[in-house]
Amino acid sequence: MQKPFFMEEIDESGVAWVTLTRPEVHNAFNDTLIAELTAVLNGLGTDSRVRAVVLRAQGRNFSAGADLNWMQRMAGNTQDQNLTDARALAGLMRTLNELPKPTVALVQGRALGGGVGLAACCDIAVAAETASFTLSEVKLGLIPAVIAPYVIAAIGERAARRYFLTAETFTAREAHALGLIHAVAPDGTLEDAGKNILHSLFKGGPKAQAAAKELIFAVTKRPIDDALVEDTAARIARQRISREAREGIAAFLAKRDPSWPGA
Repeated sequence: MQKPFFMEEIDESGVAWVTLTRPEVHNAFNDTLIAELTAVLNGLGTDSRVRAVVLRAQGRNFSAGADLNWMQRMAGNTQDQNLTDARALAGLMRTLNELPKPTVALVQGRALGGGVGLAACCDIAVAAETASFTLSEVKLGLIPAVIAPYVIAAIGERAARRYFLTAETFTAREAHALGLIHAVAPDGTLEDAGKNILHSLFKGGPKAQAAAKELIFAVTKRPIDDALVEDTAARIARQRISREAREGIAAFLAKRDPSWPGA
């Protein structure tokens, strides 16, 4: 029986813990993992029990990106076959990026290539102090194509022009300065740091957080014109009359916790 590539567990507080379980290959991913993980994330996105999703990994390293044995096999296929395969990986990254639930990446050890992409696709990323990051594709004669939109959104075009081309390794502290990760945790405290983030997330309304995430995508890099101003006004007008907003405001004024899960 094939060992599972990842584990999924939803705890009593509504956190879905998704753990990569291929430490023997540094949690590299192949076509099977990509398909299964995409399906699981889609399910978590619509599961009413889930308040947040945490992506983490077993072993010394977060993820080495693409499995090189898989890459070698794909190199012998046609361009059309490679396009189909690449679309699946692109679909995984987009699914994670657009998941309608808060997502948190906990990164230890090394994150290479697509592993950096996974961290960039999560809403919040926390790294252990000894973690490191490498956009290593050019060393293999490849390019970080499907992860590029998310990594560039995180670190900016200028930094991408360096690290996409040099494939230099950068530290957790450098990743924090670049904007790829939000916090650096002392070794041994990564999961505790993640739980602190979750504690903050649980203070927000679930539907408001989903709407806030949609808002970010809707306004980013758009000109501030009449259409954008009208769109933002319509969004807050809809939110104000929602059941969740009425409960949140009432709870604040009454100095009590709101009734949504995890509050």
